[in-house]
Amino acid sequence: MPQTVPLEVDLSDTLDLTPTIRDTLDSLYSESTTAKIWGIAARTLNKSTPPTLYPEYTKPGATAYVYRELDFWTSGFFPGSLYLLLERQRKYARAILPSPYSGLPQLPHSLQLQYACKWWTYNLHQNAHLKATHDLSFMISPWARKAWELDHDQKAYECLLTAAQNLASRYDSKIGALRSWDTCVTKRYSFTDPTKDFLDNMLNLDLLFWASVELRSPTLYTIAKTHAQTTQKHHMRPNSSTFHVVNFDQSTGSVKAKFTNQGYSDSSCWSRGQAWAITGFVQTYGWTGDRTFLETARSCADYFLNRLEESGSVVWDFDAPLSSEPRPTDTSAAMIACYGLLLLHRSLVSLNQQSPYLNAALHILSSVCATQLSLPAKFVTNKVEVESVEHGKSFEDGKLVVEMGEGEETILRGATINNYEFAPRKWADHGLVYADYYFLLVGNLLLEMGIGEHLVGR
Repeated sequence: MPQTVPLEVDLSDTLDLTPTIRDTLDSLYSESTTAKIWGIAARTLNKSTPPTLYPEYTKPGATAYVYRELDFWTSGFFPGSLYLLLERQRKYARAILPSPYSGLPQLPHSLQLQYACKWWTYNLHQNAHLKATHDLSFMISPWARKAWELDHDQKAYECLLTAAQNLASRYDSKIGALRSWDTCVTKRYSFTDPTKDFLDNMLNLDLLFWASVELRSPTLYTIAKTHAQTTQKHHMRPNSSTFHVVNFDQSTGSVKAKFTNQGYSDSSCWSRGQAWAITGFVQTYGWTGDRTFLETARSCADYFLNRLEESGSVVWDFDAPLSSEPRPTDTSAAMIACYGLLLLHRSLVSLNQQSPYLNAALHILSSVCATQLSLPAKFVTNKVEVESVEHGKSFEDGKLVVEMGEGEETILRGATINNYEFAPRKWADHGLVYADYYFLLVGNLLLEMGIGEHLVGR
């Protein structure tokens, strides 16, 4: 089981935090960051039934969220974002919450957040029973793990275990990997055999490892570790960049093809795939203690950092050609990479090794905060008059309202769902729910590491 390593940081010696960077990173914990999430969540709280549609993205050039059905793979990220806000209030209130006597805008009460978390996840438990998708951890873990950790929610706990067992049912022992999509069709190719492994699948292993501990199941542990080893063998290139998709022969287990579904080309390095690899391999190291996974995570991280723009900006594919138009960025890749880099830093510190990855993560993060925040939202509370026997007429705070402003309903912009030339759905330069989720997750991890409180504006 991964060990949480307390990290005491001497800011003057360890971190390269100029006043400008410090001010920029304050956006992690700003009023607008909370208001963007709460503004969406609050729209459903006075309805008679819990949500069945979940935010996914904003269209390029537009501001409003486009929603998806509850069984789509991204459905867990928005409720997960709510749980991350709840975790902040429960664990780090002293660091991030304004004093009620400060005159500053107040954030939603933790009881309001708790209710919103339960409301937005009420219809998601059923997803744990799905067997036709490899995305079960994305769909369940962001909210259910926090529901269990923060509230000991038994239903969420059972949901996690059910999801893990159904995810494990997709394991193919001949290949040594979990099946990803059963079909993969673009305007260029059509693979209808079920034996494909997407790099994204590395992020589903954390659920299997966690469940293997809870259930004392060596089978789940072996499935997760073997899948990671298969990914090491077939997805990694000699230069430590990654293939997005590997298609295997169903009868022999041999490799039939390596290609992309979301990058520039089959031979290019799709930045979000590389970020999945950094995070997935360092998580696998945390569960197994196998140093080969740590080294793979490091090599993926070094490649990622060597391909960054000087500004810290992350383009959607590191090999996409330069032209007269700037290459689209992908803030989701940036945030997933930041999360993986922080985990990698913590792993190296626990081994008493030097790590460049904390400052690297903060460099990327400050670039995103400086250039890719959507226009701010804010909380507004009007006073309402109340008459009582004891006090006569007095005034109290009224309803907590969010003014979204003129920007995207997401915290971040500049994401790219898919810019592949032959993609059925091609979007670039927009807001994206999992870019926001990982932005919040990075903020919480920095608080856990003892760094975030130094970034909170006063």
